[in-house]
Amino acid sequence: MQIIHDTTDFYIDDKTAVAIGKFDGVHRGHEALLSRILEKKRDKMKTVVFTFHPSASVFFGHALGGELTTREEKRTCFEKMGIDILIEFPLNIQTAATPPEEFVREILVKRMNTGFIASGKDLSFGKGGKGNSRLLTEMSAEYGYQVCVIDKVYYEEREISSTYVREMVEKGDMAGTRALLGRYYSFEGVVEHGNRLGRRLGMPTMNLYPRPEKLLPPWGVYYSRLHYEGGTYPGITNIGRKPTVNQTDIVSVETYLYDFDKDMYGKDIVTELLQFKRPEQKFMNVIELKNQVGKDIAEGRMFHNLGETAK
Repeated sequence: MQIIHDTTDFYIDDKTAVAIGKFDGVHRGHEALLSRILEKKRDKMKTVVFTFHPSASVFFGHALGGELTTREEKRTCFEKMGIDILIEFPLNIQTAATPPEEFVREILVKRMNTGFIASGKDLSFGKGGKGNSRLLTEMSAEYGYQVCVIDKVYYEEREISSTYVREMVEKGDMAGTRALLGRYYSFEGVVEHGNRLGRRLGMPTMNLYPRPEKLLPPWGVYYSRLHYEGGTYPGITNIGRKPTVNQTDIVSVETYLYDFDKDMYGKDIVTELLQFKRPEQKFMNVIELKNQVGKDIAEGRMFHNLGETAK
């Protein structure tokens, strides 16, 4: 996947099928939109996702909280889906003031060579957010592109949206989150050194430190699984500050993998949260902590259907 970022100076020669949006979470509603541009590959069009960086909600100070997907995680999602080109268009005072009609003429038509646009009903772009799917349709005849306005996708009689997903994550409902996303909520990053307490207790763990903008679920213990170099490994994950042994405000995503002894420091991993188990708690001492973690691990084996020893 080609990534065009931090520049407004680009041109695409091939005819393109384009989806415009924030795509926070890349949820099932977004996937319905993206599937329409992916269909255009059969017409030899290049598929393009156009998004602003930072997002309009962040730039204008309207962000509701952490992001469901970081910039890097969005890139991973789009690449897995088969998107050809991702444009992370810089949003600043100058670009935010672009009239919607000029955005269509100069960006979509001239620079992106757009032949097809998949749009949600609530799309907004250009100065004051006044550009919408109606304007795209009105200008389509003059500039020779097609517009397809996508219907909303619903789950339990409610429209799937980033807000809906965020609510599920914030209450620790991982099954509900998966139903909205079409995949488990996850953290992508590099394994870093922690305080090595797990290794000293005979329960070595992998530490991943989430980016500041990433939305965190409730702190606590989760049944989980980890993806590394094409392999999938069952585990149990603690999210939080580990109050029994730490006196800092640093939050980590710390995962224990069953019957796994590889050195993972510096490796790229993805940790998926399958189900919330219990809240994070502070124990009287390390012995109490070890006993509880041992219990968590044993119950995790049952959850993952591993039995007493790994199969």
